Amino acid sequence: MEKFLVKFLFLAMVTILVEGQGTRVGFYSSSCPRAESIVSLTVQSHYRSNPIIAPGLLRMHFHDCFVEGCDASILIEGSNTEKTAIPNLTLRGFEVIDDAKKQIEAVCPGIVSCADILALAARDAVVLTRGVSWLVPTGRRDGRVSLASNVNLISPTESIDAQKQKFAAFGLNTQDLVALVGGHTIGTAACQTFSYRLYNFTSNGPDASIDPAFLSQLQSLCPQNGDGTRRVDLDTGSAGRFDLCFFTNLRNNRGILESDQKLWTDASTRPIVQRFLGGSPPLSFSIEFGRSMVKMSNIGVKTGTDGEIRKICSAVN
Repeated sequence: MEKFLVKFLFLAMVTILVEGQGTRVGFYSSSCPRAESIVSLTVQSHYRSNPIIAPGLLRMHFHDCFVEGCDASILIEGSNTEKTAIPNLTLRGFEVIDDAKKQIEAVCPGIVSCADILALAARDAVVLTRGVSWLVPTGRRDGRVSLASNVNLISPTESIDAQKQKFAAFGLNTQDLVALVGGHTIGTAACQTFSYRLYNFTSNGPDASIDPAFLSQLQSLCPQNGDGTRRVDLDTGSAGRFDLCFFTNLRNNRGILESDQKLWTDASTRPIVQRFLGGSPPLSFSIEFGRSMVKMSNIGVKTGTDGEIRKICSAVN
């Protein structure tokens, strides 16, 4: 009964969140009823052959929404588009979106946006890694502008205050920040994004906040002057599963990225991490992540006659 009540309250909350924003759950129920199932089956198919696309799709959705809003501008190819910006060079999963779009166009031409396909695919990726599902409001339209110069994402070295300012600019609060960064429970980071913590963080050497045993482990994975492109799991011990282990690692000073570990050391975010880990009053990470994803996926959405429905996701019409 309690589980049913939580789900009911979450669904009611979703409805309230998206009211008046032009998106709604079931937007394609009449115009393209198979759209969501096509996306889900496509993500499943690609995931079976290449599980790394799960964190790739989730990360791609983040990177799309924080630049020009959730309008699939990250998918547009060409010189100086968002896709060419340094933080986006390692994004994965474009072929999944293209595949789903091709299949949907075959049954519902000109109806379903690439922006909605990406939002749905991100949710389906979380589910495939044993995360809890949520209802995705749809009805977004695709943007026509994609410029690398507009990309200003959170860097691995940013303070919590700087991260909070960037999130607040899009209507996201501190709890949203902690929940959404928790998406790092799946995925990897290149050694070059955090190796500075392992050797010359200060004049005295490595970052003293890193658990000593874990520091040795990371140094063996990312030797000084080694291959900076080597990938390391962001959630040690549970990289392929959407769970609380990421936050447990932060509590144990085993965060990979400096910006992640600061969620534990900063006084404004640590209590939220503690509540996700069972502190009083407890917060359900699964429920709060879904709630924050709904909020994020409505950043700067284009609806009605704004934007377009692309024929192919990699190019404007």
